[in-house]
Amino acid sequence: MKTMSCKELGGACDKKFHARSFDEIAEMSKQHGMEMLQKKDEAHLKAMDDMQQLMKNPNAMSEWFENKRKEFAALPDD
Repeated sequence: MKTMSCKELGGACDKKFHARSFDEIAEMSKQHGMEMLQKKDEAHLKAMDDMQQLMKNPNAMSEWFENKRKEFAALPDD
């Protein structure tokens, strides 16, 4: 089990996610983002806008995901 925060995953807060795989932690982050979108949380809306800008360049988005996968893999187990 490894831990990453919302901020470490491109978000806006210190909420911690615990998962065994990067895909699992990415899904948790996505669900959290959707909750924050529904609550219209301004900090998270800004972070989402930043991610949408990144998504406009497929290479940049792929590189971002690959870097996050590496960060996750390098984390010690909890």
